[in-house]
Amino acid sequence: MPSVSAHAAVTLAAHVDHVFGVMGNGNAHFLDALARQTSATFTPVRHESGAVVAADAHHRASGRLAAATTTYGAGFTNTLTALAEAVQAHVPLVLVVGDEPTSGPRPWDVDQIAMASAVGARTYTVGRADAAATTAIAVEHALTYHVPTVLAIPYDVATLDAGPVPEVPEPRLPGPLAPRGPFAEATVRDVAAALASARRPLLMAGRGAWLAGAGDVLGRIADATGALTVTTALGQGVFPRPEFDLGVAGGFGARGAMDLVREADVAVVVGASLNQFTMRFGELFAPGTRVLQVDVAPAATHPHVGGFVRGDAATVAAAVLDALGALGVPASGWRESVDVAAARVHEAGTGVAPDGRLDPRSAAARIAALLPADRVVVSDGGHFIAWANMYWPVASPDRMIMVGTAFQSIGLGFPSVVGAALARPDATVVLTSGDGGGLMALADLESAVRVAGGRGMAVVWNDAAYGAEVHVYGRKGLVREPMLIPAVDFAGLATAVGAHGVTVRTLDDLDALADWAARPAAERPFLLLDLVVSPGVVAPYQEEIVRANS
Repeated sequence: MPSVSAHAAVTLAAHVDHVFGVMGNGNAHFLDALARQTSATFTPVRHESGAVVAADAHHRASGRLAAATTTYGAGFTNTLTALAEAVQAHVPLVLVVGDEPTSGPRPWDVDQIAMASAVGARTYTVGRADAAATTAIAVEHALTYHVPTVLAIPYDVATLDAGPVPEVPEPRLPGPLAPRGPFAEATVRDVAAALASARRPLLMAGRGAWLAGAGDVLGRIADATGALTVTTALGQGVFPRPEFDLGVAGGFGARGAMDLVREADVAVVVGASLNQFTMRFGELFAPGTRVLQVDVAPAATHPHVGGFVRGDAATVAAAVLDALGALGVPASGWRESVDVAAARVHEAGTGVAPDGRLDPRSAAARIAALLPADRVVVSDGGHFIAWANMYWPVASPDRMIMVGTAFQSIGLGFPSVVGAALARPDATVVLTSGDGGGLMALADLESAVRVAGGRGMAVVWNDAAYGAEVHVYGRKGLVREPMLIPAVDFAGLATAVGAHGVTVRTLDDLDALADWAARPAAERPFLLLDLVVSPGVVAPYQEEIVRANS
């Protein structure tokens, strides 16, 4: 008869096509059932944190429900940083874990429910009589609230006979949140009127606009009003007219583009949380700019917002477009009057920095010219995070995967490649990582090489330091030794697990990328570029952090 573990596996597999994880005592029977009784694919990684990260990245690149699995105890506690990131980033994910037996904890058991709750994830524990229903509830909760859930299988319950797997109802998900009532409707009309009367209108969109499918209608609003557009880092590519798009707002933005943002007299922000980095610590918009926000959050997310509409980005945008049509006001003409292409240009760098190491700006610009156009960029966290966002534009928000930024974590890069590569099997997955985060994630370098193969590559910005700490705390006179990392041969490490590792000390060394890109993916190995870059070149966003904290 099917076991409790089989009930959980079969029910979950009805909603996912990939599960990422590490096998152990607590989830062995679940994985056996997953392999024997479902069509879902299990992809092993080498660290439990990597299991959740790979699932997270798979969701961000595909939009599908994420799934991961680990054993109990240390297997579960190893997931906590990645689980916290997924909570902060609103990723619908089901983490299947073993748990202590119903008879009580063993010496190696911990209170997993409390730990999951501490980072914001709810736990559902299966029993012999309700395993399928409980699994369905966990799936519905994850999809409804856009958060991870933990599905726990007690050790002494995992193999119990549970009878035939029952059919359970499909998840019933809420529809798009629409603004309701005369006050909300009046605010929508006010947004339209503000855009219609603006001389220099600006639209900003974030990942929320992409998830809502609002790109096309926002593009029509931009056309109707003559607005320039700008995005958050996670909203890149959401607007359909790149010739009028200023790129990423905040510290990743080009200086000329951010100057144009400050010229806006009306800015409508859609599906973006307006965090401190996007807002340049309050300096993004000029005093006097009227800032209006559309979001599903309960209230405006920044004090500079002067008008707020709570609702689904596409639903509200469609209502604004209708209101604009009723007003019948001609477009402002602002976007045709400025040179957007010139404004978006970033500094090219000096090639080689005064210390004899590569200028990361020059390396980023050269790599940008060589990267395949079909790329999906996967970013770890750290000082280097600016270079990909500034120099490597992507075609759509599901092609910029930044696992770690929501929780301000580093060390989640290599397993992110695994999830992104399986979500986008026809794309080239490009990891950007630092030496500090790269060493933290090293267990899953092998996973990235194994899964992505010739469709994957990594760029390691190797400055022999934790760059963010050097630029913030080193300037304050704190002892630098804890901020430094001994020289690491990442090219050698990559070669040891089957990749082609290349140490890059000059721009000419990047010809290896050109040669790699010219070969068919099936005929080439995973490529890792170990960039020996200068720690003395500071990213603009880091300078903003320093100024804000000085």
